[in-house]
Amino acid sequence: QVQLVESGGGLVQPGGSLTLSCAVSGIYVEDVNIGWFRQAPGKEREGVSCISRHDGSTLYADSVSGRFTISRDNAKKMVFLQLNNLQPEDTGLYYCAMNWRPRCTASTAWTQSEYYYWGQGTQVTVSS
Repeated sequence: QVQLVESGGGLVQPGGSLTLSCAVSGIYVEDVNIGWFRQAPGKEREGVSCISRHDGSTLYADSVSGRFTISRDNAKKMVFLQLNNLQPEDTGLYYCAMNWRPRCTASTAWTQSEYYYWGQGTQVTVSS
């Protein structure tokens, strides 16, 4: 059974950093695309980053490019999202999700209906 479990969220001051983890079970993590999404209070869920199956190519939303870094550890079956220079607008519930598209592309990576399995989310709060 495929399962995704996020962890690593917390409360951080503006300018701070966090590392989110997505533990994947039931499938080889290198065989799927993993996307990270977030949902702020009162807003729709949005895609922030994606790492492609096999070649590990990455994609970032403009709002996080240069501040967030996605990576994958195949042996540990985990995907990480390093969040740097966090700002209050980064506050939200962060989710990881997976699909079997050939790779992450701008046309599909941010489309929630493309993803088959989702984790339960981990809360990130940026506040002074």
